[in-house]
Amino acid sequence: MSSETLTATEHKMVRAVEVLERDLQGVRTGRASTSIVERLVVEYYGSPTPLNQIAGINVPESHQITIQPWDRTALQAIEKAILKSDIGLVPNNDGSVIRLNIPPLTEERRKDLVKQVHKRMEEARVEIRNLRREAGDQLKKEEHDGTLGADEGRREHESLQRITDKHILDVDRVGAVKEQEILEV
Repeated sequence: MSSETLTATEHKMVRAVEVLERDLQGVRTGRASTSIVERLVVEYYGSPTPLNQIAGINVPESHQITIQPWDRTALQAIEKAILKSDIGLVPNNDGSVIRLNIPPLTEERRKDLVKQVHKRMEEARVEIRNLRREAGDQLKKEEHDGTLGADEGRREHESLQRITDKHILDVDRVGAVKEQEILEV
């Protein structure tokens, strides 16, 4: 049972790192990337819909994103969703395509983005530590019930700590790469 607990916990920790990577893709770095806007939610015919499901998103040049909805009636809704989001870009609507010009990042904005990255990294670390605590509690319960011996329980706890340390290092690595990307001029 205890190895199943460790396997399930490790799987959850891997997912936490993957979610962090996906979240950090949406952080603006001064270069145009479709990941900045593709997960925006647009109110489309009364239901919240991800932008990438109602429009084609392209990067024609390094400092511009174009959004071409498949249904032109969605232009206003897309524009509204971009303005409500926290990406800090102003949409230019020409009647058939929305253009987002990505201005170069100021030093102050870069520092703010790095703070956002660090905040998100800390949230991921806390999530991983909570998973470790839950698994540790499960292992202690198994020891107390007698399904797991004391020596085996100690080894399982050490293994759990190694898994946790590995995933915390993964979070740090992912965050450092994104921070370097943001600070790159």
